[in-house]
Amino acid sequence: MSCEHDELGAHVSVAGGIDRGPARAEEIGAAVFQIFTKQPNRWAEPTVADATADRFRAECARIGATFTVSHDSYLINLASPDPMLWRRSAECFRGEVLRAGLLGLDAVVTHPGNATDGDRVGGIERNAEAITEALVAVPGRTRILLELTAGAGTSIGGTFEDLASIMDGIPEPHRSRLGVCFDTCHAWVAGYDLAGDFEGVWIRADDTFGSHRVELFHLNDARTPFGSRLDRHANIGEGTIGIGPFRRLMNQGRFTSVPKILETPKGEDAVTADRMNLRLLRRLRTEER
Repeated sequence: MSCEHDELGAHVSVAGGIDRGPARAEEIGAAVFQIFTKQPNRWAEPTVADATADRFRAECARIGATFTVSHDSYLINLASPDPMLWRRSAECFRGEVLRAGLLGLDAVVTHPGNATDGDRVGGIERNAEAITEALVAVPGRTRILLELTAGAGTSIGGTFEDLASIMDGIPEPHRSRLGVCFDTCHAWVAGYDLAGDFEGVWIRADDTFGSHRVELFHLNDARTPFGSRLDRHANIGEGTIGIGPFRRLMNQGRFTSVPKILETPKGEDAVTADRMNLRLLRRLRTEER
């Protein structure tokens, strides 16, 4: 199946080797894709052999990949008040950025983590410190995208203000390598009303971190209610967000070229599920608003 060469894609499996990711993106008709560069629920830090990196880059070139990104490990907590966990997280994150650079990825998406002691200001400061460390240690073009979270419990990053504060805590020139990953499900359950106040959400974004800093969308509907802070993804148009906001997003001129990646349920047949959601999104783009 040939790639559509638009801004739409999905998170794809790298089972059998990182270099197999591009072919899986090609299979769903995508030139944009997200991967893990390690097992996300393990601390083990793999190295990327030169031959593997060369194959990955060659495969990206073959399919005409236009945007490639990795998602960092679920174990990383750059906001942790525990010095040992924070240090381990910071080193693991640096490894994520290093592998992304070796593979030629455009960006790494990171969750800001949890300030488990309830000190949100401290959590934001620790996050900024760890990201700065990684950017200093791993120069290059790979960007760091802070993902808006669902805002549950002690998590950092569930508000636009949190994202702005983290970026403000990273000195230049390193701050210029930062952007935002806007997850539609997370935004909705965190209390950003994409259905009832779509334009208001973007006005608020402009007033905080600046919507021009959104460099990636995770397109997911939500299984849980608005404002619930519960992160449960649903297929596009099948959840509580509904089809309307996705139609508007697909037809927003300012976001036309911003990569948009699915993290929707894969079911028993990931290829069929991803193709279904991508087909729907492409159809929304051709409909009248």
